[in-house]
Order: sequence, then C-alpha cells, then structure tokens
Amino acid sequence: MKSSFFRTVYNHPLIQADDLKEIMDNHQKINFSKGTLFLEKGQIANEYYLIESGLLRAYVHDFEGNEITTDFYGENEISIEVSSLFQRIPTKENIIALTNGVAWKIEFETFQVLYHKIESFNEWGRAWMSNQLFLSKQRAIEMLIKSATERYLTLITEKPEIVKQAPIKHIASYLGITDTSLSRIRREISGS
Repeated sequence: MKSSFFRTVYNHPLIQADDLKEIMDNHQKINFSKGTLFLEKGQIANEYYLIESGLLRAYVHDFEGNEITTDFYGENEISIEVSSLFQRIPTKENIIALTNGVAWKIEFETFQVLYHKIESFNEWGRAWMSNQLFLSKQRAIEMLIKSATERYLTLITEKPEIVKQAPIKHIASYLGITDTSLSRIRREISGS
C-alpha cells in the first residue's frame, strides 16, 4: 500500500523507484483523530501532509469572525499551506481534521534537502505547484461565472468525498453560499 500511495501522490514520469524510496523514507506516518488541528492561524507551517485516508478542512475567519472554508484535503491529496511554508510567514489559515485518518508528514527542512538533491523530485514539485496555481485560478473564476447550483454539482462530481463527509455548513461556506441556500439546492437536485 505505502509504495503505491506515494506513487499516486508523487506522480511524475521522472521519479524512479530509488528516488521514490528515498522520498518515502523521509515521511513520517501519523494517525489523526477528528478535531486534530494541523495548523493554526499565526503559526508558520513547518511541514506538509500526504493524506492517505480521512478529510481535512482549511478555513479562515472573515471580518465578522465567521469561519469560511478555503479548501478540503482528502485521500491522495497534499494538505499544505503554501504561502506560510515556502515564504516562512505566519499563516492566516487553520487546518483541522473533519474525520479520523492517516497522513504522512514531511518537514520543511527535509523537503528542501530532497528537493535540491533529487532532480526528479524537483521536477515533480514544479509541475505540482504549476497545477495548483491553475486549480486556484480556475476555482476563483468559477466562483464568479458559475451559479451556486453549478458549483455544487461540480463538487459532487469532482470531490464526492467532501459531500459525503463534510458538514453542510462547511460545504456551503466553501461554495460561497449560506447553509439555507445549499439545503434548497440539495432539495431541488434530489427532486423532493
């Protein structure tokens, strides 16, 4: 399981078996419980996590103190606060576990050593970051051009585990709508 999981997350054609083994050996397995706080506003992120199982939520507080979900991290995804980790600045986000699960942690300093030592890992990192920038821009545009119903249907299609595991209030804030609006959308979609 471990090797195939890491191969899925660190998916790049240049990463050979010996590179993957060295990368894997520098991650630490952690079991987490629902409610585990991975990162808290004001901290500097010193690691990132590969999520083997479970669901995490990133959120901020708006100017009125409301929690706004900024992202979810599920199976085979990387939970990371890029700005804090790489710019070494305090985060504005919190990251918390919504379920029990298993993750693999890599420390920032260890990542830096591997990133500069293993050329294929460096190439993976650049490709991954480029893809994340694309996804972030796509999400920002979709928040403006798609209706709430369309955004919800996209979420169901692309990340069904979020709809199954996350509370409605977190899904609604992620979609930029109220709980009431999301409940109405769900009723309309189900036809009841």
